[in-house]
Amino acid sequence: MQTSLTDRTRLSMAETLAGNHRGLRPALAFFGPAVIASVAYMDPGNYATNIQAGAGYGYALLWVVLMANGIAMLFQALSARLGIVTGKNLAELCRDHFPRPLVGVMWVVSEVAAMATDLAEFLGGAIGFALLFGLPLMQGMIATAVITYAILILGGRGFRPMELVIATFVGIIGLSYLAEMLIAPVDWGAAAMGLVTPALPDAAALTIAVGIIGATVMPHAIYLHSGLTQDRAGSPDPQAKRRLLRYSNREVVIALAVAGMINMAMVIMAATAFHQGNPEVAEIETAYHMLTPLLGAAAAGAFLVSLIASGISSSVVGTMAGQMIMQGFLRRRIPVWLRRLVTMAPAFAVVAMGVNPTEALVLSQVVLSIALPVPMLALVIFTARRDLMGEHATGPLVRGLAILGASVVLTLNAVLLYGFFAG
Repeated sequence: MQTSLTDRTRLSMAETLAGNHRGLRPALAFFGPAVIASVAYMDPGNYATNIQAGAGYGYALLWVVLMANGIAMLFQALSARLGIVTGKNLAELCRDHFPRPLVGVMWVVSEVAAMATDLAEFLGGAIGFALLFGLPLMQGMIATAVITYAILILGGRGFRPMELVIATFVGIIGLSYLAEMLIAPVDWGAAAMGLVTPALPDAAALTIAVGIIGATVMPHAIYLHSGLTQDRAGSPDPQAKRRLLRYSNREVVIALAVAGMINMAMVIMAATAFHQGNPEVAEIETAYHMLTPLLGAAAAGAFLVSLIASGISSSVVGTMAGQMIMQGFLRRRIPVWLRRLVTMAPAFAVVAMGVNPTEALVLSQVVLSIALPVPMLALVIFTARRDLMGEHATGPLVRGLAILGASVVLTLNAVLLYGFFAG
């Protein structure tokens, strides 16, 4: 009897957790959830903030990318742990353990965040298509919508085909920025100093630093990761579950490290290309048009290919997260085509009204900043509860780091919101 790719992956995981398989190849079966979640950390919103950081301040804000990535690793590892240990995703646990009125508010806020996320991701892919093929932005959006929906149909064939497709897009983004690093004349000494020397040159740098963090730690990724791990490996026994958690933590570190390096490469590329002569560059379209005369057509082409891959893959992941949020909070699912139609409607409305795409990206990050406390605080609460997590509840050190990380992110998001509404 022929088995599906997903079935073979489940079998490989079961054999490895039972101690029958060892080595690198069996370990690859566990790679998938963190790779999908990592797409949220290299979406088009990151492009906008990283370009501003590199163009305006050179390598000086690389340490912010490193800090944000460390916080992201911790929270994605906790989200994966929650799904593995409890067999439920974060939204389901919120529904089961919080008062009904609070659950309703959390669902509404999370749905708005999912739409804001999709706005940024959808616009990014559309901008990439429009620039690469000389299309009107609306046609770029239609192309993004068609490709995204085609990929989402793969979800009906099990989790493994989708994981491999998303991993391919991550590989395309990574290879594009590797090419950028080989083309651009990078000052590696200055980049290394920026990575390990915390500094904020002026007040505007604080705003950009907050934007980097706001574009990095994403509400939908925190929800999604717990759902991707909740029943992927079945229901392992306690010893196998401990092994599964070790594999999960390794995957989170590797996948998020790759995402972090891609974000650093974005900043480095912008610093190398724009900082000396064009520090005012702040928009994706402007960055593309200026890359050709500064670094050549190959650099500009790699930039656009990575942007399209980012927009498509993150839009797919955003739709998956939206489905999971609705199912978790309301115990309801809607067809993928309807979910895709609802979440992309704001992006079409923004373009139809003639709103500047980069300004729309910034606005979406503000909405995400408002929504972020909901999953972060819920995750800290649930992973610390022994009645839910048993021996896998967070200890004092991890709990303290989670509280510290949440405090840093939420404080800086408050600064971003104050600056936005005060300005």
